[in-house]
Amino acid sequence: MNRRLILALSVSALFTAALPAADDLKKIAAELDGYRFEFPCKDPMPENPKPGADGISARMTNDPATNDKFTDVKKFGGEAGKRYKVTLRVRGVVEPMMYKDGQQVGERFYIGGAPNNATYNIYKLSVSAPASHFFFNRDDKVGHRIFTIDYTATIEIEGGATLTLHGDGQNGHMITNFAKLVVPEIAPAPQPYNGQFIQLNVLSVEEVK
Repeated sequence: MNRRLILALSVSALFTAALPAADDLKKIAAELDGYRFEFPCKDPMPENPKPGADGISARMTNDPATNDKFTDVKKFGGEAGKRYKVTLRVRGVVEPMMYKDGQQVGERFYIGGAPNNATYNIYKLSVSAPASHFFFNRDDKVGHRIFTIDYTATIEIEGGATLTLHGDGQNGHMITNFAKLVVPEIAPAPQPYNGQFIQLNVLSVEEVK
């Protein structure tokens, strides 16, 4: 074999070996992969739910500080000082929520800004570095509606950043899954979830050069 060709192949092999495999990079986002925001209903799902039905959240408490809300804090992997592009697949059954003073991307994803209604469910991810936050169930208006979501969103996260996942039902009530909507391949499919949820799955992670 030609010496130049051997040298070129050797250099290529070394360069490829030095690059982190896609699966290895994906592991640094393991804390996000499969994470679920869940707002279960307190009462069992009726056999024939009333269209547009309002239900009591199983997260309802008598304390305004904890009523119908939850927060989970996770740690992103990777190397400090490096930034990564993380592509998420966002799926679930949700009610609509309005947001303001941020950036709408697609139909449901919202970057930055703040909630623009005091009663409907909020699904939020905050990243410590670069400082940013995102909402997942954006709509033009609220109402007694329920729908499935299935889309991808790409965000940037620095190595070692803190991830704060926050759900807030705001009033202890929710629009029930009265239509018995099911998200294929997401538990409890083929059965409908009794309430609302969003599941995040990491599709890919790439280092930002």
